[in-house]
Amino acid sequence: MKDNITYRAATLEDIPILLGFEQELIAYERPFDSNLKDDCTYYDLDYLITSSKAELIVGSLNNVIITCGYAKIIQAKQYHKNTEYSYMGFMYVNPEFRGQGIIQDTIAQLKKWSISKGISEARLEVYSENASAIKAYQNNGFKSHMIEMKMKL
Repeated sequence: MKDNITYRAATLEDIPILLGFEQELIAYERPFDSNLKDDCTYYDLDYLITSSKAELIVGSLNNVIITCGYAKIIQAKQYHKNTEYSYMGFMYVNPEFRGQGIIQDTIAQLKKWSISKGISEARLEVYSENASAIKAYQNNGFKSHMIEMKMKL
């Protein structure tokens, strides 16, 4: 089935579908983060679709969008060797298609775009309690790098 998925750059016409995916993702992640507002959004979809420094892709099966993800070029801190890196996010797969390796293919598409832009490092963030996402990212070559910690005052 995953071999039948076609990937393309997202368009502004895809925004209603992507907004639905975003709200599903937020609902899924809400138990991991008590700081999320009741009514929030994560992404600037217009920027991710129209910027030359970002690539938001969608994957379709039988002309129905079932997955998405983005990569955007970020300026690294001045003390890092790489001056830029590719930040990946909005990794979403429709729940009925999860567990089939689709996220690996989505990430592979984003890696390809990043390399075409001369980028040699990718990063992403994941909630420490989101074990299934961590496993999927580790299976794709990501390694834990930095742990952000917080406390309530």
